Amino acid sequence: MSTPNGFPQHSRLCLTRSMEGGAVQDLQAKKAGKAAKKEAGCDGAPPKIGTPISETLKLLPEELKANMKIKSITPRPPRKPRLERAASLDEKSWRKWRRFRTSQESLTDPNETSSSNGSLQEASPSPPSRARASPCNPCCLQDSLHSSPDALEASPGGKSRGGASDLGKRASEISSAFGGLLRGKGFAGGKPRLSQIMPARPLPPMELNVASHSLRTANRIDSDCLDYRHYSQHKFGRVSSSLSDSRLQGNGTLYDNCSTDSMKSTFSVLTPIRAKDVRSRSYLEGSLLASGALMGAEELSRYFPDRNMGIFVATWNMQGQKELPGNLDDFLLPTDPDFAQDMYVIGVQEGCPDRREWEIRLQETLGPHYVLLHSAAHGVLYMSVFIRRDLIWFCSEVEYATVTTRIVSQIKTKGALGICFTFFGTSFLFITSHFTSGDSKVNERKLDYNKTIQALTLPKNVPDTNPYRSSSSDVTTRFDEVFWFGDFNFRLNKDRETVDSILSQNPDTDVSKLLVYDQLTSEMSRGSIFKGFQEADIHFRPSYKFDIGKDSYDTTSKQRTPSYTDRVVFRSRYKDDIQAVKYSSCPVIKTSDHRPVFALFRVKVRPGRDNIPLAAGQFDRDLYLIGIRRRATRELLKRREPKDQRSSSICSIS
Repeated sequence: MSTPNGFPQHSRLCLTRSMEGGAVQDLQAKKAGKAAKKEAGCDGAPPKIGTPISETLKLLPEELKANMKIKSITPRPPRKPRLERAASLDEKSWRKWRRFRTSQESLTDPNETSSSNGSLQEASPSPPSRARASPCNPCCLQDSLHSSPDALEASPGGKSRGGASDLGKRASEISSAFGGLLRGKGFAGGKPRLSQIMPARPLPPMELNVASHSLRTANRIDSDCLDYRHYSQHKFGRVSSSLSDSRLQGNGTLYDNCSTDSMKSTFSVLTPIRAKDVRSRSYLEGSLLASGALMGAEELSRYFPDRNMGIFVATWNMQGQKELPGNLDDFLLPTDPDFAQDMYVIGVQEGCPDRREWEIRLQETLGPHYVLLHSAAHGVLYMSVFIRRDLIWFCSEVEYATVTTRIVSQIKTKGALGICFTFFGTSFLFITSHFTSGDSKVNERKLDYNKTIQALTLPKNVPDTNPYRSSSSDVTTRFDEVFWFGDFNFRLNKDRETVDSILSQNPDTDVSKLLVYDQLTSEMSRGSIFKGFQEADIHFRPSYKFDIGKDSYDTTSKQRTPSYTDRVVFRSRYKDDIQAVKYSSCPVIKTSDHRPVFALFRVKVRPGRDNIPLAAGQFDRDLYLIGIRRRATRELLKRREPKDQRSSSICSIS
């Protein structure tokens, strides 16, 4: 159907719609004189998106330009209100197309090859094809494919789905180009690129505490058992101290701060076990690298991703005092490392008369996260081994042996006590000793050492992890990691006045001048004692001999020389398996003439076999319950003290 002017009716409607805005009229009028002098055709390149409308009008056929009744007016720049009106008209159609596209598009198809494009194309109206195509049809078709979403379904032969005429496509191109000009973006690569939608106002901050109130209260435990504290980096402990720590941190699980730092996820931290594994799993036939072995590499990596564990080793000569310190936190839980250790081994010489009370105090201080794996005694020599309660399943049976170096004494005050066990595939030996005292009795102390390594009959039932590197004459060669600590009684070969002068001149951390006169350092360098053992650098003052309850050294008539009698040494079958992290004393505990000495270590752990006698999770349950009850009672008393003080206050009225 044609109009009196000779144009098809649908082409005239498209042209009228594209030139309806005031901005189009102004831009077209500005170039009207130049456009009338040039010939129209398809010899030029197709217009690109974002080009001025006046340049696009140059490409219109001559027949179309002749029918445009353009008045001769002076060009003037468009006014903003008219541009806004034109933009709103185009934006209205664009938003309608966008809403339809969003409702139909599949979010799971990254390549946009689903039926959403087809739905959009089918929804785009196309005028009926009744007019013949002009000679410019190939150029127009190419331009339409690059600029308008309505032409996305064009066939390879150059025919559009709706069969629109050339003039209709030209008008559609003008409308699309003008809309892209107003939006500042075009359609690139045949896909519409929508501008980023920004919120009208800033979004409220997101609260990280996503746990429900019931979850926070259910997971809450004792508030001062904060030994699962996490930081991005730490200096003295492992990066991931347990399975719960590493998995909660590694998976980015959100957790709340009301609970303590353990078990804060809404997901279980236990690894699921398949039913077929439960049927076929046999711990007695495990191998070193077998999948699912209790002591194997897979289980070890779950709990220790870096295969390093933290061990606390301490020694203290209590001088047989009945009175115990009021608080052991500074001794067992020093503030320098951010993390509590995985294992605590405490050796005592001349222990208090009530050994059970001493162990209860240790359990009370360490809290519910630790259990007493084993304890042993030889006269007044005590040793206690505490381990985190989730690690007891990976320990073998615990064995111990004793050696007496002073036979004539009815009360065994001098001698050695050893405890050994296997943790995963690494065997440990802990020895606490009390050697002969006396400034000049160095040879007697070396005899005590030699007797201990020969007479200590360990291990008994637990197999040696590397029998080819063991010696029957030295117990320390039969274990992977050995820690020897105690009151070795080695002194400083210097008079009291010289030692006091050095201590008064140098700060606490500079004791290198004193160590020159240390007997143990000298004997170890000669290889006459503690062969193969090492000791961390000493940066603390001598631990012996103090006046009880004071910070001053011996002021009695004997005037004993301050000395480093209490020591911790270590050795390993493999190089660099043991790394000393901290070596210090605890000066705040003053109930004895000795100061406690402790050391923190990072020890490498290797996977093992399941064919060893396991401890099967055994620990001292009665001691655990007593210690936790005392801890809870102590906390309740602390909370009641402020209330009692407020209630007991008396107001006097004058």
